Amino acid sequence: MPSGPEYHNANSPYGSGDPYYNESVGYITPAAPVKRHTSNWLRIGLPVLVVVLVGAVVGGVLGSRAANDNKTSGSSGSSGKDNVSPTGEAAASSAAAVKNAIGVFPSATDSQYLLPLYPSTTNTAAFTTPTFHPSSNAALAWPEDSFKPSNPSATNVRTDRPRLIAPAYKWQALPELIANDPYLKQWNDTIFGNATQYYSLSPVAYHMDGDSGILDNAREIKMRIKAFAYAYRMTKDTKWVDRTLAELQNAVSDSFGPSGGDKWNPTHFLDTAEFTAAFAIAYDWLYDVWTTDQKTTLRQNIITFGLSQGIAAYTNSDGQYHGWWTNNTQGNWNCVCNGGLTLGALAILGDDTTGTATQILGLTVSNAVQNCAQAVTTDGTWTETANYWYFGTTGHAEMASSLITATGSDYGLLKSTSTNKNYFELTGLFHMYATGFGSLFAYGDHGPNKFSTTANAMLLYGDYYNHPEYVLFQRDQHDAPEPWSMFWYNPTVSGAFWDNMPLDHFFDDSTDQWAAMRSSWTDQDGMYVAIKAGKQVQHQTHNDLDVGDFVLDALGTRWAGELGSGDYLSTAYFSNDTQDSARWLYYRKRTEGQNTILINKQNQLVTAAPTVKHDSSGTAQGSSTVFDVPSDSMAFWTTDMTSAYTDATSVKRGVRYLNGRKQVLLQDDITSSQPIMWRMHTNATVNVDTSGTSATLTIGDQKLTMQLLNPTSDMQISTGPATRFTDDPALPAGQSDQENPGVTVVMINVAAGTKSIQVLFNPQWPGMSSSDFKTPSAVAIDSWSLTSHN
Repeated sequence: MPSGPEYHNANSPYGSGDPYYNESVGYITPAAPVKRHTSNWLRIGLPVLVVVLVGAVVGGVLGSRAANDNKTSGSSGSSGKDNVSPTGEAAASSAAAVKNAIGVFPSATDSQYLLPLYPSTTNTAAFTTPTFHPSSNAALAWPEDSFKPSNPSATNVRTDRPRLIAPAYKWQALPELIANDPYLKQWNDTIFGNATQYYSLSPVAYHMDGDSGILDNAREIKMRIKAFAYAYRMTKDTKWVDRTLAELQNAVSDSFGPSGGDKWNPTHFLDTAEFTAAFAIAYDWLYDVWTTDQKTTLRQNIITFGLSQGIAAYTNSDGQYHGWWTNNTQGNWNCVCNGGLTLGALAILGDDTTGTATQILGLTVSNAVQNCAQAVTTDGTWTETANYWYFGTTGHAEMASSLITATGSDYGLLKSTSTNKNYFELTGLFHMYATGFGSLFAYGDHGPNKFSTTANAMLLYGDYYNHPEYVLFQRDQHDAPEPWSMFWYNPTVSGAFWDNMPLDHFFDDSTDQWAAMRSSWTDQDGMYVAIKAGKQVQHQTHNDLDVGDFVLDALGTRWAGELGSGDYLSTAYFSNDTQDSARWLYYRKRTEGQNTILINKQNQLVTAAPTVKHDSSGTAQGSSTVFDVPSDSMAFWTTDMTSAYTDATSVKRGVRYLNGRKQVLLQDDITSSQPIMWRMHTNATVNVDTSGTSATLTIGDQKLTMQLLNPTSDMQISTGPATRFTDDPALPAGQSDQENPGVTVVMINVAAGTKSIQVLFNPQWPGMSSSDFKTPSAVAIDSWSLTSHN
């Protein structure tokens, strides 16, 4: 584990693991910051935890959810009021009684992937249809309160404080809500635990991370200020105000970066936006305790280092302020930048005599509706990657929530308008299905450390769009405990997110085109396969050349996974996504670094326009956490990805479940004039049999076999390191690839011609003998159907 000013070493109160949650997890804990250093893979191993007190370390985790780990689902999470809600409405249904009787659903948190573990018994009273129970109490649901202007305006704000995300009535109701909801109690305990840990640390030290700027600094400061301000408002203990002030003063001190207006690094505007949001939260949430002089200073900081830089970015978008993000619909930048500026302006509006806050709101709100609100595709997929979804949705949700609580409207950020469609209602499904049993289907870049970035936008979207399953899914996750969740969570929710939730979902927007199929929502030892096609461009240069890429989970581990980001500071890493871009020289971004087909050792074409077909038996899990998959439950997905290759006239890939979702068949039907290579990256120990037609993969005490069906004489399984081919084009001068220790590439080399590569994956399930596995008939991909392999 590296040590130094930018790392938390063994002397840190967090131990040797980096505590800052990054969802781009692999089998081995990455060094921090993840964006600059490697793990065995960043997508396949142990994750790193942020919002709780402890971090994951190689060999296990210290815990999670602030002393609630290993708590059985039958334990009480209430404070002695078993059936009483704050107003009595919830007690009228069985939901409140059940919730308080069982506490939290997960019996523990998985020590390897930090995903919730659900009890293996069915609670018929609790595990029911996801539901919000009607209530007239504004404190129970967001954002229903009395501030509803008949003609809302972004510059007409409520007069009481706070106005950002958590109005005063929410704070007043919170203690009783906490006492009557086990999740709120757990989160509150964790937030206070985090605040206590942050309190003992020195203010965040300035560190310019090359072209990535001071984004880590900004997000860490924002994370701390949220916790400090929350702790003060819940206790009125001024020590939290003093500690907040120390963090704020440090972030504008002479020792923190350059002097002048560019202190918060507007050339990498994400930094500026996140600092502005942090100062806005401090200004608004602690408004009543700041002195007049302190308010004046904070306003000046927000204007000088934040809002004024935003105006410069808008008016000089091609100049030194890099305002390119003002015309960006492909990623998180527009959401984060506009969101931070909007929070800053809303916080000081009415106190600002310069007119800057009013001016910036005249720019950010309409721009975000035209850009940020369009970053989700028609099927809910985030256009960058599954990990960048966190950054974009956090910025979007913070901005929308603050506008509603401060001004009474979201102005189209959440709803479709006559001029813009908005698909954020569907993005909860994207996140749920992208989450496997071994973390995310984390294709492409994973981004920097997340710090204050979480998936808690799910809580807001679930409540706003009436999708209780989003709320129920997110409240069990390890990144749920942080201040936003206390106000976005609707405690009238009840039921189980998995009840009647289909096992399969297909995302067909041509930008991404991907599928997720699983054997269960609640059995962490179940089987999950996800696969993608889609375009190679329009992902804000965070994608890989990876049409046909897949991941595979079974038996509680990930067998096929991804390497994740390269070094963000590498020469020309983000240069462009044209065919000859230097980005595609780096192994982790090249086609050979993906779990797909390589032809003639050449990268896929950036002009690829694959098509997809799929079908599913429509199997949905019931209310029980124990789900027996019907024997006829089937799903398959195929893609014609010929357009991704120059030396082939036909390349088709298909994946399907077999045998009641106990086996997976991955098939490639190819006609090529050049040699073909099938590639899969794994952390497993791989033993290939003497015939070269089957291999046994071992991780810990779990095993999975791969078998080549109907192999021709030229098909043989082999293994190799996750490194560049010796005849690859040279990297830019002075550059090198990240090492991938412990990663093995399973390869199948095939001669040119017309070939069908059929690989059968058989996890060695407990109690299942070799005779229980089925060998399917050979069926051309074009003839696949739900019954084609019966």
